[in-house]
Amino acid sequence: MNPRRRAIAAIAVMAIGFGALLVATGVARRLARKAKVVISEKRRVMREQRNAERLAAAGARLDPGPDVRLPVSEPIFDAAKGLTHGWWDHGWSPHDLTAGKPASLDLSGFGGLVLARPGLPGWYGGLLFRYRAPEAFGDFLEVRLEAPGGVKLDPVRAIQARAAPQADGFAEVWIPMRELNPQGRRFEKIIFHAWRSVGPERVQLAAVGLTAAPPPPPKPARTGRFQVDCRAPGHPISPLIYGIGTYFGDSGEQQWTLGATARRWGGNHSSRYNPDLHAWNLDQDWFFRNAPVRSAESFLEENRVHGLKSALTVPLLGWVAKDTRSYSFPVSVYGPQQTVAWDLPDAGNGLRLDGKPIPSPPPTTTSVSCPPECIERWIRRLREARDAGGPGVDLYILDNEPMIWHWTHRDVHPEPPGYDELLERTIAYGTAVRRADPDALIAGPAECCWLNYYFSAKDVEAGVRVRPDRLRHWNVPLLPWYLRKLRDHEKRTGTRVLDVVDVHFYPMADVGPPRGGPTDPASAALRIRTTRSLWDPSYVDESWIDEPIQVLPLLRRWIEENYPGRKISIGEWNFGAEDDMSSGLAVAEALGHFGTEGIYSAYYWTYPPDGSPPYWAFRAYRNFDEKGARFLDRSAPVNGSAPLASLFASRDEAGGRVVAVLLNHDPGSPLRAEVGLESCGTVSAARAFSYTGNASGFAARPAPGSANGRLDLTVEPYSITTVEMTLRRANP
Repeated sequence: MNPRRRAIAAIAVMAIGFGALLVATGVARRLARKAKVVISEKRRVMREQRNAERLAAAGARLDPGPDVRLPVSEPIFDAAKGLTHGWWDHGWSPHDLTAGKPASLDLSGFGGLVLARPGLPGWYGGLLFRYRAPEAFGDFLEVRLEAPGGVKLDPVRAIQARAAPQADGFAEVWIPMRELNPQGRRFEKIIFHAWRSVGPERVQLAAVGLTAAPPPPPKPARTGRFQVDCRAPGHPISPLIYGIGTYFGDSGEQQWTLGATARRWGGNHSSRYNPDLHAWNLDQDWFFRNAPVRSAESFLEENRVHGLKSALTVPLLGWVAKDTRSYSFPVSVYGPQQTVAWDLPDAGNGLRLDGKPIPSPPPTTTSVSCPPECIERWIRRLREARDAGGPGVDLYILDNEPMIWHWTHRDVHPEPPGYDELLERTIAYGTAVRRADPDALIAGPAECCWLNYYFSAKDVEAGVRVRPDRLRHWNVPLLPWYLRKLRDHEKRTGTRVLDVVDVHFYPMADVGPPRGGPTDPASAALRIRTTRSLWDPSYVDESWIDEPIQVLPLLRRWIEENYPGRKISIGEWNFGAEDDMSSGLAVAEALGHFGTEGIYSAYYWTYPPDGSPPYWAFRAYRNFDEKGARFLDRSAPVNGSAPLASLFASRDEAGGRVVAVLLNHDPGSPLRAEVGLESCGTVSAARAFSYTGNASGFAARPAPGSANGRLDLTVEPYSITTVEMTLRRANP
């Protein structure tokens, strides 16, 4: 071997040896972890930059200037009352926030105070506080905000220069959000911090609060041009897309007045419903307790009385409540637990004080077995009652979110479900439903959400990069594999156990829960944008997913490739913050796309609060004039667009009427819409109704102008407008 080759060989041996040493000592793993952290951080920064760019493009409402100061709208601390309910004292220096006197802080050693309110809603104009500090401290204080996830915003200093002395010796300081939060981000912590070394003498706070945000500066109306194509065939709009869900333990009157067309009996509890006892288990949601519930039969009858279709969840879990009083984790048996039921202190949540889960008890502690034969008897009774003139079931849904059973129902199903268990239970229980009701329409797998469209619970537990269960099934995503296997089962046996592909959709972006979700400008704009994950292949989901989701096109493709002929249902959906107009606009956007995308059914979970923006979003399509006027039954394609605006159109079969819903998603700019109707005919009459977030709902507005086959109307910022047009038919 020549010297050069010997040198190369020696280097290679040394590299291999060095690599082996790294692996043996664990250094390689640490380096890999560090690289993963760096890459993850880089992706986070890029994602936040994209979000900032989208927010800017969306025209989000930010503080218009440092000179606009309004009264406090979110009090945080007051010397007389102490810390406001909902706010938390997170330390960190020695301090005293006792009510009845100013707060005192020891900020020596670069100390500070953190005041936090997780999920802080709304947007604000600035931070107002009154403080008093020893004169020798000079300019020592800085204030900053912190966003969810520990993201620190830039601090604001020069507090002394902006302090206004008060007669009581305190100084008042107001810092506008333009300085504290220039990007309008959601935040949940306020930090007071000594940025320079000071002594142990106490600093006092007499009051802290967030001031109201001023109204956005007026912006000129922008123009949107749309063209409604009445000559295109369009497709029927299923009335079942206006469905709602219920635990059936509630009785809100608005479920009958918002215009819903169907109700779904569902939720986690329904997996443990005992149809013989009319009892279920409240699962992880409420201390794994059994409880009575009104019968499924009374649910069906209630729907019939109100003219609604019925979707009924059928338990597949195999265990149902054995009575109405048992619970899985008694404190008297398992010892102290993190939390207990307020009305039954012996019922614990199954977690020890250190947070570790208590091993699951025998399932018979709370439950009895309910095999397919148990369900078949129940469905047969329902069918026989229907045949005798009673109410019927329009859609049977095979359980609820099975890939989280090991969490929601871990007391009876502690192991994570996998591909095979889902398929076996679907076939066994679906066949039982088919035998009991041969004409039944059956839906499944009622899975939530994006992660479980692709992976089983076994994969998620092990890590989706490892995905052991999926790899055992040829690395095919869960839903396509499930559909292909059910198609093969039907070919082999002649028994069809699935008619409708049912999944749940909730935004993975941080837009919060239905009650109390964030409503700051960034979150409100994000809430509306995230509806695009339902239908837009070009939209990159603004969450940890960080890639297009395109739920409805994806489901259509998977059905076409694996089990053609199945319908699509969105069994649960919600966009959070039901008290905010952004939620109403998101709901109206989703309902419009459910119609244009041609899905079979959708069930909002559970149903909107009375008079809330989502309530009126339903009414835009179902009863916009208080007299039953509604969106029609066939879609009319719409071409054209406008920034931050959508138009959905429908027509009747005779071609004499068009009803359109116009959404203005811009919170600060009116929209002048030019709607071309040349292919539809000449507008002989038109009327319009708008909703802008007020408690009274839709209000009639002046008739829109029409001429030369075009309709013109200008609508308010952040509004939902429904327009009904009567037409003289155009020449073919």
